[in-house]
Amino acid sequence: MPAVRSHRYSVPDADLEEFLARRSSLIATVREGHPGLTRAVLIRLEDGTYTDTWHWETPGQMGAAFDAMPTFPEAPLTMALTRDGTALNGLVVDER
Repeated sequence: MPAVRSHRYSVPDADLEEFLARRSSLIATVREGHPGLTRAVLIRLEDGTYTDTWHWETPGQMGAAFDAMPTFPEAPLTMALTRDGTALNGLVVDER
């Protein structure tokens, strides 16, 4: 069963370009060691915050990647540009 991790946070407009570059680098690094990451979708909501949902083939692959996250130097550099972040894990129940 596919799994997802959904983050919600804000990024100051002045930092958005740098954030997008760092996020891209982080995703590439994660995929190198954890190919179960099938897609990562960033959405700007009407209130100016973002949802960032990472889709994984299995919960085990997602767990292994997030357990390894402290070893990726891009992770703290990317998240340092966000504010008021939250994260939730879930399983895909229905997808059409």
